Amino acid sequence: MTCIIIDDEQHAIDVLEHYVRQIPSLQLLASFTNPLDALNHLNATPPDLLFLDIQMPGISGLQLIRTMPSSIKIILTTAYSEFVTEGFELEVADYLLKPVPFPRFLRAVQRVQQSLPAPATKEPADTADADDYFFVKTELKGKMLKINFRDIDYIEGERNYVAIHHDGIKTMALLNMKDLEDRLPARFFMRIHRSYIIAVEKIVAIEGNTVVLRRVQEGILLGDTYRAAFLERMKGKIMQ
Repeated sequence: MTCIIIDDEQHAIDVLEHYVRQIPSLQLLASFTNPLDALNHLNATPPDLLFLDIQMPGISGLQLIRTMPSSIKIILTTAYSEFVTEGFELEVADYLLKPVPFPRFLRAVQRVQQSLPAPATKEPADTADADDYFFVKTELKGKMLKINFRDIDYIEGERNYVAIHHDGIKTMALLNMKDLEDRLPARFFMRIHRSYIIAVEKIVAIEGNTVVLRRVQEGILLGDTYRAAFLERMKGKIMQ
C-alpha cells in the first residue's frame, strides 16, 4: 500500500516513518508537517493510506478529511482521545493514541490491508475467455491457416514437423511438440506420448495402452512416461 504521513511535529513523523520502513507492504510517498501543503498531493496522487494528526495549525485533521478523496483509508494519530467519536463518524480506519507503540501500529495497518478488495488477477491462458485459435504457416508461401482449438482431435509429432488433425483434415506445420504443448491450453489438451497430444474432450474410451478418440479410427498410444499423469487426471472421472 502507498501511504502519506501528515503531522505538524517532525519527531512524530520520524517515528511513523521508522515504523513504515519495518513493514515491506507499505510504500511511503511523502511526509508533510503542513497539512495545506499536502492537499495538492492528496488530490493529484491519492495514496491508499494516510496517517493523519488531528490538531494542526491552519486546518485540523478532521477538517482535512472532508476535503480528500473518499477512497483514501485514514488512520488518525493523535495525543487526544476526545476526538475518537468524531473520527469514527468520518469512517476512519483506526485511531492511534500517541505515543504509538509499534505492535498497535502494525495491527492498524493489517486491519486496513484486510479491508481492501483483493487485486484483480489475470485470467490464465486456459480459461474459456482465452484466445481459442491460432495460425500456422502452410506449404504455400505467404499463406497461414487458422485452426480453432475446439476442432483439434490430436497432434502428432513427425520429425521436424507436427501433423495437426483437425476438423477432418491434416495440417502439417513446422513446429516442435514442446512449443505447441506450451501454447495449447492445458485445460483442454494433454500430452500422452512423446509423439502425441490429444484433445481431452474427444476421448471416448481407454483400452489398455491406447486412448480412443471420437472421429479417429485408430487408438492413440499411451506412452509409459505419460501414463501416470494421464490416469491421475482421469481418476476423478471414473465411476467405481
